[in-house]
Amino acid sequence: MTLSVGVVIPTRGDRPAQLREAVESALAQDHPGRLSVVVVADGVAPADVDVPASARVLPNTRTPGLPGARNTGIAACDTDLVAFCDDDDLWLPGKLAAQVRALRDRGGAFASCGIEVEYVREERGPGEPTRVPRLAGRDTVTADDLARSRMVMVHSSTFLFERGALWADESAPNGQNEDWDLALRAAKRQPITYVDRPLVRVRWGASHYVARWADRIAGLDWMLARHPELAVDPRGAARVCGQLAFAHAALGHRREATRWALRALATRPGEPRAPIALAVAAGLVSAPTILSALHRRGHGI
Repeated sequence: MTLSVGVVIPTRGDRPAQLREAVESALAQDHPGRLSVVVVADGVAPADVDVPASARVLPNTRTPGLPGARNTGIAACDTDLVAFCDDDDLWLPGKLAAQVRALRDRGGAFASCGIEVEYVREERGPGEPTRVPRLAGRDTVTADDLARSRMVMVHSSTFLFERGALWADESAPNGQNEDWDLALRAAKRQPITYVDRPLVRVRWGASHYVARWADRIAGLDWMLARHPELAVDPRGAARVCGQLAFAHAALGHRREATRWALRALATRPGEPRAPIALAVAAGLVSAPTILSALHRRGHGI
């Protein structure tokens, strides 16, 4: 049986050129089954969203923000499977076929794949982007894997899953970490079926989330409350502590940054985010400088 796929693309309408490219990359997939694309307008009138005529544009009828927009799209689909794509990302040729084949051949209810991180330093104007593949080196991803490491390659724009099996959690603070939460919940049910090839181009230069530090702190606190296992594995726990330290440092909260950095080092002495956060807190280097250097290498904090 050939499975039908509905693609959900939320948008605020502020990246029209990239949105059109995202929609076109989904519509261009070589998939023998029925393929539909639903664009969900979040905080913008659907009439103001310009996409190819073969895509539907709907208003977000649920909680304002990314999780609500995703759930609006899921509810609008009548397909066997649902896939996500962010409005600034691209599906590369063969993405959908490889994932559907993996689900069929290996079983599973949720699939992901490798990514190619594209980064352009916008503050210097248009230029040649850097592109770095991020692969997991495996064919399944478990809940333990996602607790130990955020695994950036398990990105929302790679998600493909059975419609109705999972919904985005609309309680995520300003949409922070709703994708990590969704992947963790999926992996707790059954290991994620993973295709270890870079089949999605993730564009980091225009992310809405990258420097919203207060939101990132709230999102990490939310994840720790929802998934206590994140504080159990020393490597994973130290990573989260280090991220909290860096976010507080970026906001100028020196005392909180120091507290979280020391906690990260106590949990795992080799945690690299701790000294970086302390350097930012001390004013030795700025948070944007650190992020720019990491993004050029296809990594985040």
